[in-house]
Amino acid sequence: MTAYYFRLALKSIRRNPLLTGLMVGAIALGIGVSMTTLTLYYVMSSNPLPFKGEQVFAVQFDTWDEDDPYDNREGGSPPPQLTYRDAAALMTSDIPTHQATMLHRGFVMKKNIEAQTEHASARATYGDFFPMFDVPFQFGSGWDRTADADAARVVVLSAETNNRLFGGENSVGETIILDGETYDIVGVLDHWRPSPLFYDLNVGAFGDTEDVFIPFMVPISLEYGAHGNTNCWKPEVIDSYQDFLQSECVWVQHWVQLDNAEQKATFQSFMDGYALEQRELGRFQRPLDNRLNDVMGWMEYREVVSDDNRLLLVLSLMFLLICLLNTVGLMLAKFINRAPLVGVRRALGASRWDVIQQHGVEVMLIGAIGGLAGLGLAYLGLLAVRSWYRNYEYLAQLDPVMVLTAIAIASGSALVAGLYPTWRISRIQPAVHLKAQ
Repeated sequence: MTAYYFRLALKSIRRNPLLTGLMVGAIALGIGVSMTTLTLYYVMSSNPLPFKGEQVFAVQFDTWDEDDPYDNREGGSPPPQLTYRDAAALMTSDIPTHQATMLHRGFVMKKNIEAQTEHASARATYGDFFPMFDVPFQFGSGWDRTADADAARVVVLSAETNNRLFGGENSVGETIILDGETYDIVGVLDHWRPSPLFYDLNVGAFGDTEDVFIPFMVPISLEYGAHGNTNCWKPEVIDSYQDFLQSECVWVQHWVQLDNAEQKATFQSFMDGYALEQRELGRFQRPLDNRLNDVMGWMEYREVVSDDNRLLLVLSLMFLLICLLNTVGLMLAKFINRAPLVGVRRALGASRWDVIQQHGVEVMLIGAIGGLAGLGLAYLGLLAVRSWYRNYEYLAQLDPVMVLTAIAIASGSALVAGLYPTWRISRIQPAVHLKAQ
């Protein structure tokens, strides 16, 4: 009977193409708009480190002005970055499984002396960065702790940089030039682009990963600062780079991997103890508020998904609801016009369930067509987002999860829209229509 009802549904669609088109269009438009915003929200709020995000933490110390908190949320939140001196103190601890201080910096890069120069964004960090964040490698690996301590001129290239400079070949053992100095290539990343770019939200939550990665102490030895946010609260005399390193300016990020609750508690105690020691030296005058935020907690704290994004999602779902209400009205009008035929069929012995099945198949067919059209509109919407906002290029994509979600929403929407019209047509009294005929 299902095949028979399917043929009846096709005939009904051909018989009323305009009305059917309006219903399909309403469903498609609602699905297209809602899936565009839902896809963006899904990618923005997804866990960029899904297998260990609860074990990796951003570190915060409240080193700010006693009378003027860095952030007025929650009565005064600590700054999202650390001073160099505090990060250096943390690096002396052997409690974390992995830990890394880091900063973002731009360099002038050349493949060799004869090559043309280009700008390269660099992540200066420790070798623990790569295992802590599960960074994949195509060739080679990161550097060791000796390279960290010696500020060795070694570099890890991103996959894109390696493709551009070396045609994607194994470049481990080759060299490149950064700001006039030669660096030995020790590793090449596989394609890695966490989204959001959680480990340094100062450079943009949805920007590109860096072109190159170098030991953290390299820019320190070159007396470089960071190309990012540097915030200071205290008037200080800074006449040299060493003065800057010892200042109260926050400008580096620090992440740790703590594999269990006991390790986390031990490191928290280490942080608090250090803060109390510094208080005796005249620093850390605010109430003790040293924080360890895991990856998802960090993204929430830094408001990666803003209230505007959530409002836009709610509005798009409300628009889908309006589209469904219009579809209900159109479908009800179409089914009621068919009441005389249904009355005759009921008089010939068809049950209410038979009528529900017949019209249910038509509802699902309309929903399927509308859903496919809605997927097409969502794809076009995401293309538009990618063309308007360059940093959203990797966000605005329909992955398999979102395609399945769109199909589920389209099927559910069609089912919801068709429930009342199908129920109404199944409740008609055959005698009324037979007398009219």
